[in-house]
Amino acid sequence: MSSAEIKPKKLKKSKGAFGKNGVDPRVQPTSDGSASATPEPTKKDKKRKAEETVAEESAPSTTEDVDDEAAKKEKKRLKKEKKAAKAAGSVESVDVVDSTPKADAVVTEAALEQPPAKKSKKDKKKKESEPESAQPVASSSNLMDSSLTAASQAYLKEHNITLSQPFNPLLEMSSIPISAKLAPALKAFSKPTPIQACSWPALFTGKDVVGIAETGSGKTLGFGIPAMQHVIATAASSGKPVAASPQVLIVSPTRELALQTAETLSSLCELLGYKCVCLFGGMPKTQQIQELRQPGLKVVVGTPGRILDLVNDGAVKFDKVDYMVLDEADRMLDKGFENDIRQIIGQTPTAGRQTLMFSATWPESVRQLAATFMKTPVRITVGSDELSANTRVEQNIEVFDTSRDKDPRLLSLLRSHSAAYAGGNSKVPLRILVFALYKKEATRLEQTIRRAGFKVAGLHGDMGQKERMSALEGFKSGEVGVLVATDVAARGLDIPDVSLVINVTFPLTVEDYIHRIGRTGRGGKLGKSVTFFTGENHETALAGEFMRVIRDAGAVVPKEMDRFPSTIKKKEHGSYGAFFKDISDAPAAKKIKFD
Repeated sequence: MSSAEIKPKKLKKSKGAFGKNGVDPRVQPTSDGSASATPEPTKKDKKRKAEETVAEESAPSTTEDVDDEAAKKEKKRLKKEKKAAKAAGSVESVDVVDSTPKADAVVTEAALEQPPAKKSKKDKKKKESEPESAQPVASSSNLMDSSLTAASQAYLKEHNITLSQPFNPLLEMSSIPISAKLAPALKAFSKPTPIQACSWPALFTGKDVVGIAETGSGKTLGFGIPAMQHVIATAASSGKPVAASPQVLIVSPTRELALQTAETLSSLCELLGYKCVCLFGGMPKTQQIQELRQPGLKVVVGTPGRILDLVNDGAVKFDKVDYMVLDEADRMLDKGFENDIRQIIGQTPTAGRQTLMFSATWPESVRQLAATFMKTPVRITVGSDELSANTRVEQNIEVFDTSRDKDPRLLSLLRSHSAAYAGGNSKVPLRILVFALYKKEATRLEQTIRRAGFKVAGLHGDMGQKERMSALEGFKSGEVGVLVATDVAARGLDIPDVSLVINVTFPLTVEDYIHRIGRTGRGGKLGKSVTFFTGENHETALAGEFMRVIRDAGAVVPKEMDRFPSTIKKKEHGSYGAFFKDISDAPAAKKIKFD
């Protein structure tokens, strides 16, 4: 066979058995540029050729593999260029210059047009067993973007919100990155509250959060929705819940607040098929232990004392808890709860735990103490982090010479408010909350009001748990129009549509006063409070701080308060030191200059 009879165009232009550039190694160029055949192959060459032929027949086409690989590379390149264009803020379509040969481009288009491969039964079962978080409503990847939009800046300014680091609040419910199963819990709300809008971006990205906001600001859903989304995201692929292994732990200062929080979390758990248990004193342990053993338990809400009791009894372990909430955190870290809180936190794993604190007040010394077990928390302050009352509550102060004048005025207020309420068109039942300082005083006021013809109930520490729950339910349902309570009911309770709060005796701290009047004016509504003040006992020492809180809220301080000292004395605490500095409302002295 002559060199002219050899036709290189029949050779395949691909790698594999051929050499570089698709040239057959058996064909060698001559000095004049023509091709000549190589010498006759030996036995070894024939054997190797036979092996290569068998390999080519059993393997898929080399050309197809190269083309598929080129198509994949081209597809990745286009995606990268589109992402880069989006990051640069480009809205228009990106013009990509194709540097690959035309033949390869045709192959790429053909590869892209191919229908996706059918999924096997194993793939379908695997997808069904995946947690619901694989299909969120929105993405949480860019929630902590530090570049604030104009809308976010206006929102933060409007609501007087301070953030420890810049990020955009979630201003619309549609932008919340939650599972579709949780969506029904938010259908009744048109927009997030300020504390929700600002805490959700940090919580959905796994950060520790300190939230400071007024009472009635939606803090329960603020930490409840991210808690359940966290449970979904970390659920085991098998979907089988482990008994007595809660993942979310919420600690509350009072049993009433714990019950209220558990009620909200239980409704969220029902949407997902999980269980929530509430642990508090006054109820048999055996019943709560049985509830802790039920399958699907993911959330535990409780008071510090009962939680520690059951931990010490071995009834519950918190070694799987990775989402912990201290509700009403300033009281949780008070002198009576600090050791309990430290012990409870010690039962949870340090690594991977997300810790949250929500409260209406946040003294500096308590913040420093909390920093010992929180990891670079995001601090969100709605309003002021100083003592501040709800500005939607109309604050009225009535000064009395003696305490004997209080009871007649109390009954007069109840009658006038009830008559005005009955003459209105409100479909909401009458709810008036009367606060006493001591349990005996609460019992006496309850009897006085009942004798005056009002439907009244009491809520204080001398009552059994069933009696307290019954009184609270009667007040919420509207069966009872007046509830006489001690400060046990002042912190965090979500009693809807309380129209009037009456402080018969001023509380022992101004913080408790703020929480008392915070029972009205919740959920963006207006409220009213009336406070009786005599200056007796502890009241004189709190007068200056009390007047400052009233002025800061834009309320009018009556002239009768001028007889009390306006200096705010240092408030000392055995564990935390001084909360407040000496402050005087007297005008500053002016320096006199002589010519």
